[in-house]
Amino acid sequence: MQCFVYKSNKKSELYLYIAKQDDFSNIPEAILKSIGIPSFVMELEITPERTLAREKATDVIKGIEEHGFFIQMPPTTHPAPAKLQ
Repeated sequence: MQCFVYKSNKKSELYLYIAKQDDFSNIPEAILKSIGIPSFVMELEITPERTLAREKATDVIKGIEEHGFFIQMPPTTHPAPAKLQ
């Protein structure tokens, strides 16, 4: 599947995958408002076998096929535990 990847200008490390370049018609208005103006990052060919950095390729493909888009959320960070005494 050919897809186009955009990054959020409001949320660091949040990415939006869509099937058609610059076609945000399937993205709900509330999501577009929360991520800000999407900035094009790259065009990508995704197959079920492809290894992606943070997501399963099959999840991205399924999201695009079912909803017209897929959102890759920023990684969660956990504070370091306090030193044990």
